[in-house]
Amino acid sequence: MTADAVTVELWAARLPGPFRFAEHCWLLVRRGDQCDRWEVWQDADAGGESWGHVHRNLMAPTAGIRNHLAYGLHRWSGEQADQLARRIEVAPHAYPWCHTYRYVPGPNSNTFVQWCLEERYRLRWRSVGAGYARRMWR
Repeated sequence: MTADAVTVELWAARLPGPFRFAEHCWLLVRRGDQCDRWEVWQDADAGGESWGHVHRNLMAPTAGIRNHLAYGLHRWSGEQADQLARRIEVAPHAYPWCHTYRYVPGPNSNTFVQWCLEERYRLRWRSVGAGYARRMWR
């Protein structure tokens, strides 16, 4: 990969306890050796850089949730990755729910990821809250 090449990756980890059927999703934007993790967290301004509930680098890129391991779901490169990276990186100023978080029905972490991905990729049924973002395209 060249220094200016961009890839975007979709990652997830299962939630702990009674919600273990569900998963929390986030996005990684990679440029050469630089990797930024973008996600919405239930607590606003929890760490890393944050804009309300939207966080960059709250946790290590592939860190799971508590004792649940992370797993990759999809990877984009080329023009699609460039477009996605731009959308993700303007999210602090464009994402409509930066200062709102609700576990169900959303907006939540999966709402954010689905909003970033638009119609490029449809999150799985385990990604509770993804449908909240899809309402915008109906």
